[in-house]
Amino acid sequence: MFAALKSAASSRAPARAFSTSASRAADVAKLTLVGRLGREPELKTTKTDKEYVTYVIATSQYPAPPPDASGERPPAQTTWHRIFSFNPSANKYLQSLKKGTHVYAEANFELREPDKNADPTTPEGQRQIFLRHEMIRVLGVPKTDGGEDHE
Repeated sequence: MFAALKSAASSRAPARAFSTSASRAADVAKLTLVGRLGREPELKTTKTDKEYVTYVIATSQYPAPPPDASGERPPAQTTWHRIFSFNPSANKYLQSLKKGTHVYAEANFELREPDKNADPTTPEGQRQIFLRHEMIRVLGVPKTDGGEDHE
């Protein structure tokens, strides 16, 4: 009986923990952000006169690191993420959002290598992360002058 099980197990191909299939054009790297708009989205124009909107989301790393030897807890770190939208239908909506709006956003993530011929002190001479807008949802609006939060 055990010999039959052993022979059946050895005739099967070994199971793989990871896919070995070739990458596809549909593969994507995506970043999900939950944070606040650091400023109002801005409409800009490319060198070829194509309009796009850029916006910045601030995220904070919580919980803050553990207390140091004196018992003080350092403040949470804020990271700023610049996102570009080339979608005309989304751009109009993005422009209506206000600084401080609490948002959930998804962006395609692309790592751009530096131009070997560029000055390393310029953006073209440095590695850059390019975030292309996919979607955004408002989780809460900024506080009004009356101090009310509309989340």
